[in-house]
Amino acid sequence: MPLPHVHAHRRTSLTGNKSSGDEQNSGPEDETVVEPDQGNVLSHIISQLRPGADLSRVTLPTFILEPRSMLERITNFMAHPETLLPMADIDDPLERFVSVIKFYLSGWHIKPPGVKKPLNPILGETFNCYWDYQDGTRGYYISEQTSHHPPKSSYFFMAPEHHIRIDGTLKPRSKFLGNSAASLMEGTAILRFLNRGTDPTKGERYILTQPNMYARGILFGKMKYELGDHSFVRCPENHLVADLEFKTKGYFSGTYNAIGGTIKNEQTGEIYYDISGFWNGEMFLKSHATGKKELLFDATHAKHTPPLVRPLEEQTDRESQKLWLSTVRGLYARDHEVATTEKTKIEDRQREEAAKRAEEGAEWKPRLFRSVRGGPGGSEEGEEDIDWIIDAEIDYNNIEKTHQQILAIAPIIPGQTPSSQPPAQYSQRDQPSTGNDLIDFDSDSNAAAVAAPSSSQKGADLLNGNGSSGLMTPLQPSESTSQQQPVERVDSSTADLDVFVDAQEK
Repeated sequence: MPLPHVHAHRRTSLTGNKSSGDEQNSGPEDETVVEPDQGNVLSHIISQLRPGADLSRVTLPTFILEPRSMLERITNFMAHPETLLPMADIDDPLERFVSVIKFYLSGWHIKPPGVKKPLNPILGETFNCYWDYQDGTRGYYISEQTSHHPPKSSYFFMAPEHHIRIDGTLKPRSKFLGNSAASLMEGTAILRFLNRGTDPTKGERYILTQPNMYARGILFGKMKYELGDHSFVRCPENHLVADLEFKTKGYFSGTYNAIGGTIKNEQTGEIYYDISGFWNGEMFLKSHATGKKELLFDATHAKHTPPLVRPLEEQTDRESQKLWLSTVRGLYARDHEVATTEKTKIEDRQREEAAKRAEEGAEWKPRLFRSVRGGPGGSEEGEEDIDWIIDAEIDYNNIEKTHQQILAIAPIIPGQTPSSQPPAQYSQRDQPSTGNDLIDFDSDSNAAAVAAPSSSQKGADLLNGNGSSGLMTPLQPSESTSQQQPVERVDSSTADLDVFVDAQEK
């Protein structure tokens, strides 16, 4: 399908590249030094913290905030088209699975310098974007905050010509662990190859989980960011699984940012490959059959591709970049008072909305996503863990129609106007926000009317700027920059993680 030509800006990437040859594979870009004035900001929260406590009532110092929403940060997952797009075309099942692991591991190096937490999306907040690939095709991303307590960020991605679809819901939970804070990244994503598999309505599915994230030194010393614990990638149809360990550094041994893992057949137990290296450096694959070790992915020199977004003036008030613009401006200006004031205005509005829903007994429902139809015989049987899935019927067999159907869900590319949708609905289950978590690592006619925008209709890149490859260098806010706010992360009702062990102490 011929795609409308879109002029758009990319925001400069803030990612720093690290050398895998460093003994600890860690540099200043992984650390945040607490300056004297920041220490004064921190001092008022220390008395509030107890090991194992949830962080929903802790006031956040703004210097640890990343100026974008969690809904926006999820796009790191799709930011390497060179690992994403070829996967579905690989015929051999094991080689195809290895390509999925390469794709999965390629996005973790994309992060802002130091220890930063994205803004916590408010209920009903949306973020939509797209990628124009070098082969003339396009990928789309649609996301919405589908729950506030507990927080759930639901998302949909599709690259129609490449037969790739991803559905997922991220459900982060945070814990204070002494001088560290953990963001426990619950939730799953389902990657589908629509040209593979025995069921053409579902494609060949890959189920992915995420590692947990840690901020060390949150009270004193240098703040340090780590990924930790095990994550899994499974392809039930081909009986393949990868157990991936993101290793945290111990007190007296180990190194920063190391990974290890295996790829094996779940039915037979046969191990095919070992995985080693650093998630922010070189990663290697070693064959059990031949003993040969080869480079899987080199994050040290990787240049990611940030997505593009519609100009700020075309966005609605509930879209992430417009919603958080004033807060982000305060962050860029290092004006903690302005950032906090603007952030509080949004949180207060969310509390007022929740109180009104409770008073009216109204039920809130997402606008873009619906509940998964799981259970025996359900159309999404086996996909219950993602909770929410895009509320649209998409015809995979007609590429042109696929593009039209996706663009009818919500405005994504410049020139689209918001489709007429009913006001957000409400649910008694949503409680008013109580504060801030300390860390979160929380219509067809419309589509058909989209034509090539004029050169004045420029989209804003997710990350801002001039097309350089870093993902989060300090951004200068403007009418087309993105806005993001500190994340509020609250514990779910379960208490099993009250005894969670700080991985640094293992």
